Amino acid sequence: MNGYDEESYTYFPVLIVGAGPSGIAMACRLKQVLGCDQFRIFDRQSGIGGTWWINRYPGVACDVPAVFYSFSFSPNNSWTSFHPPGHEIVKYLHSVCEKYKIVDKIQLNTEVSEARWLKDEGLWEATITTLAAGTGDLSESDRQRKIEIDGVGAVYIGTEIVRARILVSAVGGLVEPRTWPENVPGREIFEGDIFHSARWNYNVDLTGKDIVVVGTGCSAAQFVPLLTKAPHNAKSVTQVMRSPPWVAKRPLPPGGEEIYSKWSPVLFRYVPGLAWAMRQLIFWGAEYDWRIFGTTEYNERERKKVEKTLIEHVKKSVPEKYHEILIPDYAYGCKRRIYDSAWFPCLNENNINLTTLSLTSVQAKGVTLGPSRTYPSIKTGSKAPTHKLHVHADTIILANGFDTTQWLHPLKLTGRHGQDLHEEWEKRGGPQAYLGLAMDGFPNFFMIVGPNTITGHSSVILASENMVNYSLIFIRLILRGDVAEAEVKHEAEVEFATDLQSQLKNRIWNQGGCRNWYQTESGWNSTVYPWSQVWFALQCMFPRWKHWELKYTRAGRIKLGLSRLARFLVFTTASVGVYGAWKAGISLSDMPILMQLLARMFLSKIVDALSILHSRL
Repeated sequence: MNGYDEESYTYFPVLIVGAGPSGIAMACRLKQVLGCDQFRIFDRQSGIGGTWWINRYPGVACDVPAVFYSFSFSPNNSWTSFHPPGHEIVKYLHSVCEKYKIVDKIQLNTEVSEARWLKDEGLWEATITTLAAGTGDLSESDRQRKIEIDGVGAVYIGTEIVRARILVSAVGGLVEPRTWPENVPGREIFEGDIFHSARWNYNVDLTGKDIVVVGTGCSAAQFVPLLTKAPHNAKSVTQVMRSPPWVAKRPLPPGGEEIYSKWSPVLFRYVPGLAWAMRQLIFWGAEYDWRIFGTTEYNERERKKVEKTLIEHVKKSVPEKYHEILIPDYAYGCKRRIYDSAWFPCLNENNINLTTLSLTSVQAKGVTLGPSRTYPSIKTGSKAPTHKLHVHADTIILANGFDTTQWLHPLKLTGRHGQDLHEEWEKRGGPQAYLGLAMDGFPNFFMIVGPNTITGHSSVILASENMVNYSLIFIRLILRGDVAEAEVKHEAEVEFATDLQSQLKNRIWNQGGCRNWYQTESGWNSTVYPWSQVWFALQCMFPRWKHWELKYTRAGRIKLGLSRLARFLVFTTASVGVYGAWKAGISLSDMPILMQLLARMFLSKIVDALSILHSRL
């Protein structure tokens, strides 16, 4: 639009950033609920699927039962297992895009680098950067390194200006892998390969190699057991652990894995309501699990029961030499839990070694561990090793998680008053948003899976659907032309964030005695939602209109006025009718019939009048 000079731009009513599960959900629901197909999704990666597209390490799989880790509006009754592998989840997401015909709305290898609110126009103006094919799959740090070596043109090809009435961020939280530990020198002299599990390098041949894995999170628990087996065939694995996670047995489906995989697709397809019932069963089971996150005496008793069971699981599953370093000294639930079926068993293999010796330096052909340890604390008097050890290494794999405290990074967002969103968050103590999806000063902007929306017990797909449905309430008004701007009020956002952080202080993530990735160094928790998903769903179903500032259009004000007038007239007419009937001696048993007749007659006239008026506006 506006010609083809420097001030030209492309316009879409809705601009969505991110083609992962949340972005896909928003796009599909825009079409399904609002009948809107005038939108565009931009994603810097080279494929559709978000974190499931980019995470391709060996053994990657969903640790939430797939029947619950799927869209309620597009269920999949053909999962091949209870916890399907990553590539199957990607295929499912692709099938949803095809079903709702949104594939042509997705533009890949494209980064939304910044967006600013144009106050006079009432629009968002975004700078869209086209990336060289595949460079969007690199982490931010790796892209910067490529620019330093090959120049800007090796990564960034060109830019475009796009304007939109509504801006939706669906970038997710698990985006940027953590970089190399700054306190460990020697990376630059290491002669082997180093890569992060979230950017697995399949060009590296692991056959006969000595591998050092840094980290023991959920990803490591899935790929470490496979490294010494075909087709990887590594010679040895040394896994460096900072502190132990709580590890539970991965839940088995009804009948066991084999029977479930064989019969569930058939039964879910031909037995009406069975898949829905299974989904409900898993949901309510997960909600019951929420009891472990509180800090009352009841919550403490429930955690102790679980901890006792899991400690017994450690002692039964791994060699005795690991018992001390694999039993956590913090409360169950303080960190993300691991549901495991392979990691503990693989620790019985002679060529897989687990250690809590500190990673202190890297040499050309190996690493130095010790002479200290990260767990248990030296003060405990534990006999766990503290000696200095040199380990030969051909390859180092980082499994140290993601940078989860820099929300929307590297997107720069400028609001109504010229304020930068990240700077505004810093002023207020840390990343925050009303219901995790809206910020005052940033009208017509909605975040799906924004700050404090991650659950410790449930499905993030469920949470994202709730946020999508809530956002659509306001997006409908904007697209219909009734509202020009929708913005949460400052006092509502501040009150919500203050209450949320206060509640987090009474949850196990903040009081459990562990160091987790939910919090910043200052103690600000911008990751976890401190209430149940039932409560979050109810909050999303019933918006509190007084918390929002809506700038109505002329047509919107007329419709709003007529709607209020209609409600008033219906109430008045009903009241007069009831009073007249009472005076005429009509019995109470006949009142409901009379009320229905009056309501139908009056409402039909109101609907006809509104239809005529709407066609003329």
